Amino acid sequence: MLVRLLTTDLSFLGGNICSSLTSLVLNAADFEAALHGNRTHFVNGAIEMPLVRINLTKDASPEAVRAISDTVYEAMINVANVPQHDKFQIITRHAPDELVYPADGYLGISYSPGIVFIQVTWNAGRTIDVKKAFYKAVADGIHAKAGVRKEDIWISLIDVAKENWSFGNGEMQYAPKD
Repeated sequence: MLVRLLTTDLSFLGGNICSSLTSLVLNAADFEAALHGNRTHFVNGAIEMPLVRINLTKDASPEAVRAISDTVYEAMINVANVPQHDKFQIITRHAPDELVYPADGYLGISYSPGIVFIQVTWNAGRTIDVKKAFYKAVADGIHAKAGVRKEDIWISLIDVAKENWSFGNGEMQYAPKD
């Protein structure tokens, strides 16, 4: 069953979605989720699905690596409405000369050799407020659990279309419906 919304104000769905759409087609479950405040976790609309890359010093302890990994995952679930068990992460440790950052700082932020680069690729559709809350939850959580300076938690979010994923078998699991 499909519900078709025709409107120029879709602000209840949030930021980027409402500003660029005048017509949105959601299935009934997605529409119900949006009405009940679950604005970014559309299962059939596929706004979930992150891939996280964490790059940090090879000197980080296993406990710190686990705390960083878990904190990012928890923030994705609690802030960005990613479903549980959707944890795909690539963690890479680097020699000091492989983590490059401005020695004099950038935008008033100074960095140290303990810098952690976090890149999250996920489906487009999250609001600016959700992204801001995600940045804060990750920085606060990693600082609290792993002792990393908040200044050293560098995060990049990459929004992609849902059809840009294959979860195996050489298939496009979220292919557009014909």
